[in-house]
Amino acid sequence: MFHIIPELLMPHEVSRLQQLAGVIRFENGRASNPEHSLKNNLQPSPSDAGYKEAAGILHQAMVRNEYFRDWCVPKTIAPPMMTKYQPGMAYGEHVDTAIIPYNPPLRIDISCTVFISPPESYEGGELTIRLADREVKVKEKPGAAVFYPSTFFHQVMPVTKGERVVGITFIESYIRDAAKRAILTELTEFLHENAAKVGLEQQVRLEYVKTNLMRMWHGN
Repeated sequence: MFHIIPELLMPHEVSRLQQLAGVIRFENGRASNPEHSLKNNLQPSPSDAGYKEAAGILHQAMVRNEYFRDWCVPKTIAPPMMTKYQPGMAYGEHVDTAIIPYNPPLRIDISCTVFISPPESYEGGELTIRLADREVKVKEKPGAAVFYPSTFFHQVMPVTKGERVVGITFIESYIRDAAKRAILTELTEFLHENAAKVGLEQQVRLEYVKTNLMRMWHGN
């Protein structure tokens, strides 16, 4: 139901994003959502020149990643954005909004956090995702990304020391239902790993199943 890609970003991309985080002008994160009292972080000013560069680096890292394409089946990716948490900042437990009012509107199916700060450089700040009756805390090395259904309750725990910098974005999938996406991912990964073992005839049969499930579930 959620997945971590350990090396979404290449080392030079991590380095550049860390540099940009030090020079981009950040503003109150509630500027884009003033009524959201749970949100206490910083986000780049849209007028800052580094904002678009950082967004471009994060976007390109996603679209070139094969597992991202297989797991998310992305239709639209919202412009990624770096966010910054300093001591005392947090983001209370919430579910991400269903629709972003772009033109056309973007339905949010999958949420993504890309880690930029080294985990040892700050204390607290874990991304905490509620899975049924348990919580999973995620705090990964720079360049790693976690993807999870936007319907899940999640929060960023308070940062008590240092500075947490991450990239975030939201994805509208061609396959709205998370369980159906998981089935397609299993089929795709099985084909990647076992195509040579099952032989051409069985591979074609599995591709038939995958392709027609995709056709059946597309847009649902």
